[in-house]
Amino acid sequence: MNPILDRRRMLSAAMSVGAAPLFATFSAFAETWPARTVRVVEPGAPGGGNDTTLRLFAPHLERVLGRQFLVENRPGAGGRLGVEVAVRSAPDGYTLLFGNAGSNGINGAIYRNLPYDLETDLTPISLLVTGPNALVVNPRIFPVNHVAGLIAAIKAKPPGYYNYASGGIGSSAHLSAELFKQMAGVRLEHIPYKSAAAVGQAVITGDAPLFIGNLINVMPFVGRGEMKLVAVTSMTRWPDLPDIPTLDESGLRGFETIAWNAMFGPKGLPTAVVERLVSEMQRIGQLPEVVSRVKAIGGQIVCSPPEVLAARVRSDLAKWRDLALRGNIRAE
Repeated sequence: MNPILDRRRMLSAAMSVGAAPLFATFSAFAETWPARTVRVVEPGAPGGGNDTTLRLFAPHLERVLGRQFLVENRPGAGGRLGVEVAVRSAPDGYTLLFGNAGSNGINGAIYRNLPYDLETDLTPISLLVTGPNALVVNPRIFPVNHVAGLIAAIKAKPPGYYNYASGGIGSSAHLSAELFKQMAGVRLEHIPYKSAAAVGQAVITGDAPLFIGNLINVMPFVGRGEMKLVAVTSMTRWPDLPDIPTLDESGLRGFETIAWNAMFGPKGLPTAVVERLVSEMQRIGQLPEVVSRVKAIGGQIVCSPPEVLAARVRSDLAKWRDLALRGNIRAE
């Protein structure tokens, strides 16, 4: 008899016996979760694009899982406060985070001393919705029909003559415009505002006649002729705007900024919870009323597995860190 082989067989048998109760525990947890209200932290103010998307999914999750999914808005510091609430919560499936490209991507680039790591201190669950940003201008100040004409008009004035608007330092609009500046070789001055309404007013009055923001925020102004949509920031043309070119095809090769919304949990969230949420959200994402509503706000359904969300976070962090370093962009 081989004593080493015998010991290995005994160890394997012991591990199998020990794994059985553990598997049973996780299986039972999957069947009973959720047993009470689930809190979903939204790191922004009510009425924003992230909040709107979450409140579209939440009622359907309540219906299929039989428990309330309570939206808890925790705005502040560009999403830092809400993310920290989720990071510090118990990984028991009763606190989730509905993050986005700003709170869970850009912040990791512009804040040097975050009290958490966006790659390792959260459990990625599902990338739910993505969509392009849109480059819009005041048509009185920039009576142009394409990106090349816009760049030429900006360069015709002294550096810094024109301002651009954003929803705040470190917002998706801020970093998107900084990327535009770097790739187009133009100088624009940044004016941050505190609300989408204030941004819209700034573009319309000409105080800050250029803005790169979410489609949902700009299309009403475009429809009324108060803003002109020059380009979208996806790599391919947006299906609902087939006549609007991308910045990439307009000469800024490789330009891409994507708005996204996703579900995360605290680090150590049980696999059973992750798998059940992904399964249910993928079903919800196929409902015609959900698809049409997301399309109406300028997005498209993804409802990915966790690894796709993890890859998106890694990619965004690398991209924005490089931009922040080259542009010396800091939120502190």
